[in-house]
Amino acid sequence: MNIVLIGATGYVGRAVLEEALNRGHRVTAVARNPDALPAHAGLTAKAATVGGGDPAELAGLLRGHEAVIASLNVGGWKNPNLAADTVAGYAQIVAAAKQAGVPRLLVVGGAGSLDVAPGQQLLDQPGFPDEYRGGAEAMRSVLKTLREERELDWSFLSPAAHLVPGERTGRFRLGGDQLLVDANGESNISVQDYAVALIDELEQPAHSRKRFTLAY
Repeated sequence: MNIVLIGATGYVGRAVLEEALNRGHRVTAVARNPDALPAHAGLTAKAATVGGGDPAELAGLLRGHEAVIASLNVGGWKNPNLAADTVAGYAQIVAAAKQAGVPRLLVVGGAGSLDVAPGQQLLDQPGFPDEYRGGAEAMRSVLKTLREERELDWSFLSPAAHLVPGERTGRFRLGGDQLLVDANGESNISVQDYAVALIDELEQPAHSRKRFTLAY
């Protein structure tokens, strides 16, 4: 497929890029610093800053592609305006995808909005790390907005509570809105297997206009 990956130089973005290229997809990678991207025959690098700018400018980069994968972390976790910039960035991406006529949007979501009990989300539990709170709240807001979206065919993939460097096993469980835990009460997934699940969804859509999650 011919896809756009926004945030290709980030922690998750790099794993998604590698997985997509290894499966033979053609990727237009959008990043603030495209020079940091590896050379690859299937890769086209484009410089752009996504964070609430003009959707029309971004639409020009998206036009002609079959799907957009968005792995947006505007300015990093230490950005004091991360929450507002993230919400604005995804609004820009959604508007640009519509203008460009790209039908599918896959979003690298967060775990904070997953349910841990009826009416209780992980983000609202005592001990949720303060350094991730702003970004988690922003992604919860993005998910709420997407659930009201009627034009794009979107999917939102929330990782396990702990998204860690590891191995590509291809073996994991999928779920819906509930946090998945193992027999020891742990919730883990490698960033490599997260990328596997996301590209699986790209190739064989099974969660149209839904959020889903994964864990070991």
